[in-house]
Amino acid sequence: QVQLVESGGGSVQAGGSLRLSCAASGDTYGRYCMGWFRQAPGKEREGVAYIYTGDGSAYYARSVKGRFTISKDNAKNTLYLQMNSLKPVDNAMYYCAADKSYDCWVGKADFPYWGQGTQVTVSS
Repeated sequence: QVQLVESGGGSVQAGGSLRLSCAASGDTYGRYCMGWFRQAPGKEREGVAYIYTGDGSAYYARSVKGRFTISKDNAKNTLYLQMNSLKPVDNAMYYCAADKSYDCWVGKADFPYWGQGTQVTVSS
């Protein structure tokens, strides 16, 4: 079992930045695919960034590529999402997820472990 707790959400003006954190605990040994997802009211959940902890390979959805950066601090067992140049369309609840698998790609959604989410609000 893996427990995930997100933090770092908040309100920011368009063009601003936020850094989300996801603290992992439990069975964190081994190589994982970890991802950041978001869901806005009335919309489907969208995977925006993924990282394979085995080699640090990162993958991004087209909607955030060049603005968001996913990273992981293995010593702290913490996943990050640095979000720059935020836009009102980035308004959503953001979730982190983990899967003990080397299968890691944009669009992967079958993660067994999820956090409870952190809200990001971007005003124009």
